[in-house]
Amino acid sequence: MGTADIQRTTYDAVRRLKGAPFIAQRPAYFSPAAAAQDASNTRGGFGEFAQTLLPLEYTDWTEESAAHVSACYLGDWSSLHKVLVRGRGARDFLCWLGMRDLTRFEYGQIKHHVQLDEHGRVASEGILCRLAEEEFLYTAGSGDWLIWQLGQGDWDAEAVDVSPERFIFGVQGPSSLAALEKLTGESLRDIGFSRSRMSRLAGVPVRLLRTGISGELGYEIHGPAEQAGEIWSATVEAGRPLGISQLGLRSQPVQHIEAGIATNGLDYLPASILTPGAPTQFRTGRPGGSYVPENGITDYFRKPAELGWGFRKGVPGRDFLGRDALAADAAAAAGGDPRRTLVGLRWNTADVVGVLTAALEEGDLPDPMELPRGRGPVFDQVLVGGRPVGVSTGRTVSVNLRSTISLCVIDERSAAPGTEVVVVWGRPGTAQREIRATVAALPFKPDRRRTDVSAG
Repeated sequence: MGTADIQRTTYDAVRRLKGAPFIAQRPAYFSPAAAAQDASNTRGGFGEFAQTLLPLEYTDWTEESAAHVSACYLGDWSSLHKVLVRGRGARDFLCWLGMRDLTRFEYGQIKHHVQLDEHGRVASEGILCRLAEEEFLYTAGSGDWLIWQLGQGDWDAEAVDVSPERFIFGVQGPSSLAALEKLTGESLRDIGFSRSRMSRLAGVPVRLLRTGISGELGYEIHGPAEQAGEIWSATVEAGRPLGISQLGLRSQPVQHIEAGIATNGLDYLPASILTPGAPTQFRTGRPGGSYVPENGITDYFRKPAELGWGFRKGVPGRDFLGRDALAADAAAAAGGDPRRTLVGLRWNTADVVGVLTAALEEGDLPDPMELPRGRGPVFDQVLVGGRPVGVSTGRTVSVNLRSTISLCVIDERSAAPGTEVVVVWGRPGTAQREIRATVAALPFKPDRRRTDVSAG
């Protein structure tokens, strides 16, 4: 019995025990590439990513978190759920479930699929790839919401969770294309941004997707779990002359903040956790940070416009889940109701250093700052003139920018770049510190995802 068979058997057993066949929940397990990764995991540390244990660091976080700018990295995203949606009604269902228009959706194309609840709040989001006429692959932090919603209707389609059977590796950075071309032995310059096609790595059929989670030129490799270790080792060897780094879990989220990309379960909580009988993957207790919600857990939810995923030309007339709520929001905004938007924050270095060195000084100790960032969701209150105007998330030290940065959902009246704000650091009841910060436009660094590689 192979690795994928063992994982599938265990997964099915857990589902039966749960008594909830729509929940795509798996037990903790090591990556299918664990044996290959272990050779470089000299520190022996592991962290949990969506029920999978991954090495925290291979060399050190300062080197690894800069690799997507200096050369390229190889990172493991096999923890993501991978759900096949297929059947004659598959596209109709996906059109209803997500905000994006899928009427023009080419084979091999990739689209960001943002799924809402009936109140217009983000319930799940990931990337959707069209594999064939009636077959699509959804990859996300959780595919539970999709599976559950499909089961609530009468759609001529099925959803199959293939998570244990497939791996997902990211190869991102300016030398990513050269590394993959060396590995495949063929030109990959025909793969445009948000497109994909099949290829072979180390003799194994894989799908290569051109994606942009790092804000740089980059790709994903999707392939069979049984060959994950072989392909991991081959990619490391092919990329070695090009400066490739293996990316540990500790550094994985840094690039998302630099690129201005909010992450489900870290920068917001999915609205799906309130639906009776729906997914519970992200129900992990109260988030950390100084922010105190006034309306309970719903204050941690976000509308798509608050995360930079709104419509540029207004809410379309086509039907999709949550559409009416978004239309009502748009009408209220036109009437003068305040709105919030996503910006970046650059934290004052001297104030950050004060927190980092507090243990060496006299006085009460504030909450510590993990480097490059903390684990789990942390929401911090943002003030202007002592008045709450927003919520900061994803605080991280960026080696590339030589700065401490974060995302912030903020009142549009305080969203202009250069606006001075204060971030309250530390949980209520602790020795909180006020940290000065400056609003910045997103992304924090130039967007190189669509780099033209057609020549050469």
